[in-house]
Amino acid sequence: MFALPVGDNAQLRPLEPWHAQEFLAHIDRARPYVDPWIPWATFSTDLASATAVLQRYADRQAKDTARIYGIWLDGTLVGGVMFTKFDATSGVCEIGCWLEAAGAGRGLVTLACRALIDWAFKERGMSRVEWWATAGNTHSIKAARRLGMTRDGVLRQRSAYRGVRHDSEIWSVLSEEWSPVQEVPLSDVKAELDQLMRAFLGAFTNTGGSRPNINVVREVFIPQGMIISNVGDKPVIYDLDAFVEPREQILTDGTLTEFSEWEVAERTEIFESIAHRFSEYRKSGFLDGEWFEGSGRKTTQFVRTPAGWRMSSMAWDDV
Repeated sequence: MFALPVGDNAQLRPLEPWHAQEFLAHIDRARPYVDPWIPWATFSTDLASATAVLQRYADRQAKDTARIYGIWLDGTLVGGVMFTKFDATSGVCEIGCWLEAAGAGRGLVTLACRALIDWAFKERGMSRVEWWATAGNTHSIKAARRLGMTRDGVLRQRSAYRGVRHDSEIWSVLSEEWSPVQEVPLSDVKAELDQLMRAFLGAFTNTGGSRPNINVVREVFIPQGMIISNVGDKPVIYDLDAFVEPREQILTDGTLTEFSEWEVAERTEIFESIAHRFSEYRKSGFLDGEWFEGSGRKTTQFVRTPAGWRMSSMAWDDV
């Protein structure tokens, strides 16, 4: 059985009838997030019905008309993706997904769907991959957009669910339009964020007679970046210019000398194109000729831009 990595500590694997007990436990957790939009979870209410769902997909896979895969995060089933329809003769298939809360915000569905779409086009020669979403299901529609799909149209009141008629949106991507994004491993993203933080902190160093390079702050931040000091009674909010100019002065006019600042601990979380870092830091130097040492905490937000990752905001509090 294959296991395809889809991000750190996550795998995409075939979901088979022998997974029924695990699948049912997962569906029970996912029910509040799935049931409002589609009857997927209602098909599996006990072990027998959960087994029947997976067996139905196994039978359809044997006929090459559907396939289903699970997403495991840290060894726990948290969601899945499937070809709900697969017609090799016409060259058209439909892809779908579901997820419980524990798997959200990590890009798992996007990565898994890209793997299926890539396989459909490159290995099976499909011409068109479709995505059907209930109008108003914003999570599903955002997923279609992230996959580079085009909204083909809306079928009004196409389906009935819980006594209400719902519109259906149709999204699709064609084989000639498909150019899967090469995912950067999270370890590489983390290394880039580490470097941004080192560059930011190093911008203020003036030890050994070195001259600080405060303008690095403008390079590691987006132009609209915000930096907040929450040391006193109320937050002081700076744009980049308001933050850089006074610090450049005190670091070059003799007010603050032999200064350096460094991280001693950090926790970084990455969610597709955004990231967050909580840091503990220390600092030391001579302020007006008096030696001082200090410490504090920072929280930093990052965004991925066409030019690479950049800081978007930072807030700190000295201990």
